[in-house]
Amino acid sequence: MRRRLIQSTLAVVLVVIAVFGVSLVIVETRTISNSAQERVESEAVRLASIVDSRLFGAQQVDAEVLRDQVTQDHYYAVIRLPGEAPIEVGTKPAGDVISATAPGEEGETVTVEEPRSSVTREVGRTLLIIALVALLAVVAAVLLAVRQANRLASPLTDLAETAERLGSGDPRPRHKRYGVPELDRVADVLDGSAERIARMLTAERRLAADASHQLRTPLTALSMRLEEITLTDDLDTVKEEATIALTQVERLTDVVERLLTNSRDPRTGSAVSFDLDEVIQQQLAEWRPAYRSAGRAIVSSGKRHLRAVGTPGAVAQVLAALIENSLMHGGGTVALRTRVTGNQAVIEVTDEGPGVPADLGARIFERAISGRNSTGIGLAVARDLAEADGGRLEMLQTKPPVFGLFLSRTALAKPQDDEPMVR
Repeated sequence: MRRRLIQSTLAVVLVVIAVFGVSLVIVETRTISNSAQERVESEAVRLASIVDSRLFGAQQVDAEVLRDQVTQDHYYAVIRLPGEAPIEVGTKPAGDVISATAPGEEGETVTVEEPRSSVTREVGRTLLIIALVALLAVVAAVLLAVRQANRLASPLTDLAETAERLGSGDPRPRHKRYGVPELDRVADVLDGSAERIARMLTAERRLAADASHQLRTPLTALSMRLEEITLTDDLDTVKEEATIALTQVERLTDVVERLLTNSRDPRTGSAVSFDLDEVIQQQLAEWRPAYRSAGRAIVSSGKRHLRAVGTPGAVAQVLAALIENSLMHGGGTVALRTRVTGNQAVIEVTDEGPGVPADLGARIFERAISGRNSTGIGLAVARDLAEADGGRLEMLQTKPPVFGLFLSRTALAKPQDDEPMVR
């Protein structure tokens, strides 16, 4: 591209020089020739007037007297007086000459000649100047063409490298502009595409991380149920555990669908009115074996028969994330307590552990933030799930740790007073 730009610019300049240069040469040649002819005619008239004045004053007219009157040494003059021999002044030029003859008032004639070689030399000097100017114009045109070619070709090279980086999986936008509107428009489009690709890759990685984290707990619970089935010969126990396992499979399906829905549009929810007691009891049943194995207890208390607006599966996942977080990082008994505040139902999850460090309190819901060697994804995913249905997840207290899940409440059933703690 650089070569083509330079060649095209140089071709235009050469055409301009050829058209205007030839015209200028013709005009200058004619001007110099006409100027030389006018000089010779003017010199002949001047000498004729000098001869007339000397003849009128009866003064001597000869070559010695007139030699000093000739303006240029290269002029050759011939004065012809009536009845006398011609008077020659200067050296007769050889070759082609420019001549002019002027008559005098006393009957004399004055002929002045100039060698044409002097005109040729002047024309040559003019042509040399024109050629030098044309050469400078060509050099300047080449330099400008190279600069313009670099200005256009270098951005195109950068844009090609940006496109290649996008194709190789590096979606970082360069935010580089070149001062050329068309090229800047292409750069804007590429940067926009890079940002969209980056968001897509981030969403895919986030979906993979969320799926890995969210599926881990249901798969663990399902494995425990299947182990119970393999270890018992009681048909009733097998049926009971199989039923629970099928419930776990349904939860797995719900988790996958929920993750896919959130990955497409986090604002999309499928909120319905549901009974909080059912979700809480389900979580207690699922996590009680794990807490028994750890020598700990999980209990629930608070108002009963509360109905809230949300997605039961999402609320179950949020509670599972909080319960698992207490199992991994907390200590003592884990308590789930329900209460009402305004038009909202609140589920509080707390334990008797050391709490959350002060430096992590404000960032506990950020991804990759964890007080120990965990993924730091669970609480971030739980917050996203809560917000997807119009609720919110907050940390109400750091020591001891208290997390609160706030959900919109429906008045389909009147909540009963606080009931004793259920283990």
